[in-house]
Amino acid sequence: MAPVVQSSQPWVEKYRPRQVKDVAHQDEVIRVLTNTLETANCPHMLFYGPPGTGKTTTALAIAHQLFGPELYRSRVLELNASDDRGINVVRTKIKDFAAVAVGSGSRQGYPCPPYKIIILDEADSMTEDAQNALRRTMETYSKVTRFFFICNYISRIIEPLASRCAKFRFKPLSEGIMSSRILHICSEEGLTLDSEALSTLSSISQGDLRRAITYLQSAARLFGSSITSKDLISVSGVIPQEVVQAVFTACKSGDFDVANKEVNNVIAEGYPVSQLLYQFLEVIVNNDDISDEQKARICKKLGEADKCLIDGADEYLQLMAVASHTIRALCDMPEELRFD
Repeated sequence: MAPVVQSSQPWVEKYRPRQVKDVAHQDEVIRVLTNTLETANCPHMLFYGPPGTGKTTTALAIAHQLFGPELYRSRVLELNASDDRGINVVRTKIKDFAAVAVGSGSRQGYPCPPYKIIILDEADSMTEDAQNALRRTMETYSKVTRFFFICNYISRIIEPLASRCAKFRFKPLSEGIMSSRILHICSEEGLTLDSEALSTLSSISQGDLRRAITYLQSAARLFGSSITSKDLISVSGVIPQEVVQAVFTACKSGDFDVANKEVNNVIAEGYPVSQLLYQFLEVIVNNDDISDEQKARICKKLGEADKCLIDGADEYLQLMAVASHTIRALCDMPEELRFD
């Protein structure tokens, strides 16, 4: 079937909720923020939680509902990880924007409160020095500027910043919520998605609605209006389950050479080892034939290997280390080899 004609606009933006009340599955957060919008008296805010759960959408919706399209550009400053947000930017661009006072008074039905908003997306990637430099700016200009921090890991936000903000935790989206949103997009775009494909999309997206919508649009562009589970897996970069299972079976055999062969196959095929480790973890955790102690030993090694890969370690060596450790755990060998 020929691919359906697509508009150039990403569906993530096309179907992004425009109002706070439309954000999916964050009922507690939405209830509090709706009350805040009624008074138009926003505190500094910190939104944290997994990716694709509506943090940035919520921050943008608040800003749009407060100022409307006319004043949005002059009242709101957005900075994300692609922008330079080092200590010099905090001292110049952010400080200069925060320092300018603004008037109040509603326009065209929007509250337009007498302050500006600075949205710092992916704030957990800011350096500690830059975060420290923000403390003084937040205190000095609190009457005329509000800061919205958005991050995946609240532990990477320094305590002096976090303590100045109202914190809102965004939960991963359930499969039911994601499915209903995906089916709505399919209906709007004229796509056919069977139940197996829908379940696969929810599984490979791991609660990230933005990722699910991106996979869906990619599959529609490549495979047309009728999308199967196999189509979604091919565009997602997820490693075929039989490859992950082959590595596990090789480790379970206790034969180092067999495990080495499977590891070499993974590397030769160009599969990302970090993705394989995540799927390997699922196989280990969900296997009822492995004892809790064995699972604990293997999971500990998976965590160490993942950290090493982030730091730039060699993929083959890290995967071999995981395979070797899994062999020792499954065959009840000692934690550490001894050479007497």
